[in-house]
Amino acid sequence: MMNKIIKGLLLTGTVLLAAGCKQAVKDTPISPRQKSIVILYENDVHCAMGGYAKLAGLRDAIADTADVFLVSNGDYVQGQTVGAISKGQYVVDVMRVMNYDAITLGNHEFDYGMERMFQLLRQVPVPVVCCNLYDIRSGRMVFAPYVMKRVGDKRIAFVGVVTPTSMEDEAYAFRDERDSLIYDLQREDIPVLVQHAVDEARRAGADYVIVDSHLGEELTARHSDSHTLVANTSGIDIVLDGHSHAVIVSDTILNKEGKPIVVTQTGTKFTNIGKLLITPDGRMMTSLVPIERVTEESPFVAHVVDSIHSMLNEQTSRVICHSEVPLRILDDEGNEVHRIGETTAGDIVTDAFRMVTGSDISVLNSGSIRNEAKAGDLTYGDLLSLLPYDNYIVVAEVKGSTIIAMLEKLMSFLPKPDGQFPQVSGMRFIVDEREHRVSDVRILNSNTQHYEPINPARTYTVATTKYCVTDGGLYNTLKGSKITWETKRTYNDIFIEFVTKNLNGHIGQEYAQPQGRIIKK
Repeated sequence: MMNKIIKGLLLTGTVLLAAGCKQAVKDTPISPRQKSIVILYENDVHCAMGGYAKLAGLRDAIADTADVFLVSNGDYVQGQTVGAISKGQYVVDVMRVMNYDAITLGNHEFDYGMERMFQLLRQVPVPVVCCNLYDIRSGRMVFAPYVMKRVGDKRIAFVGVVTPTSMEDEAYAFRDERDSLIYDLQREDIPVLVQHAVDEARRAGADYVIVDSHLGEELTARHSDSHTLVANTSGIDIVLDGHSHAVIVSDTILNKEGKPIVVTQTGTKFTNIGKLLITPDGRMMTSLVPIERVTEESPFVAHVVDSIHSMLNEQTSRVICHSEVPLRILDDEGNEVHRIGETTAGDIVTDAFRMVTGSDISVLNSGSIRNEAKAGDLTYGDLLSLLPYDNYIVVAEVKGSTIIAMLEKLMSFLPKPDGQFPQVSGMRFIVDEREHRVSDVRILNSNTQHYEPINPARTYTVATTKYCVTDGGLYNTLKGSKITWETKRTYNDIFIEFVTKNLNGHIGQEYAQPQGRIIKK
């Protein structure tokens, strides 16, 4: 349907990169004039469709006085109902009319599987750059490591890189049906892979090398954060970052040669638009433009977005239930507190898994709950936005000792927010945040409705997503557990059954506050 909407309006383009391509795209002429260069950048949009028209409008306005480039630093096809219901297609329908100059991958581009990602990106007439995604079967890079753009007498190279932690968080996308690894994000250390791309771009004549990064600011076990990247490389002029949803106008990190390099990031969901200014004499300055202050808007992009929203509304406007209370994952300042503690959304979602499946307990990684739900009438779209993934519910048999080890592993990251932090039902425990110790783990007795000390030797039934058992969720702490029931139903579908049948379409005051399942001291 979207092809009909944009037919006749979309300028003919060519998809420059496809799976199996290894060579960089070079020397795209932009302008013979020597003007200031402006690079607009975004990261972690997560389906916030309303910002695209303003981004395009700002680009068009600046183009009157400067040469403008537009880049995306990953995590665009997933995060809200519009992405989930179309498996990224509606987002790509907008991106294909945006005229980006380069895009890189985020970890959530892998959410719908590798083949779906390729199918979506082939539709976008823009170079996809990623220097660290390899096809193990061929030994080749899947995408070009960089793209070169020429403006006047200057050449700008955009190098792409995505966090290798995707191989744990979205493990299923990197393996075949026999669980054999077929794609790899870290054949070598990330700084080494990026350095190869930077050196190649410099040899090809790049005057400026800009890294379009989806690494983030948090140090990981794979040592793949943006600061570690800068400290162990040379030849990079600036890092336009993503992944950690940080709002960073300009962090300065010393590179391998002691040269100060700026790292910048815009936040998430179009909180800001990033603006990098390169003056004719080569000076670089970054700024963040709050989206609410952008008055420019592209009528064409706005029309495409409005058309998608109209179609989406037809699909999602059906009322499912009524809630007396909001289902929260954020605090009043907008922080994702479900990544460090128990929340009302986590309570009700895990209750749904446990009660619909009849399991002893249920557990879900917090990163699988993507949005809040308001108080009042909740539509299918509201609930799909809450739980947007294609995660299937399974029931596994897990020993009490494994459950304890899982909790200890997942609490070890506190107080740092982590998408694998567990939301639970049918279980209570105490965690010492300083010592990272878990104690007094108790399991709900379904007969007496009392919590009893966990038996390390006993086998419990655990309802969760298949992602959390076989595909890298919960840091593989449940991997190898015997799956006794695969429902073939998504976690959103199970949740809808719970609120309509178990709760009779009414969510009450029992979910007004977290229920004391995770007690911190």
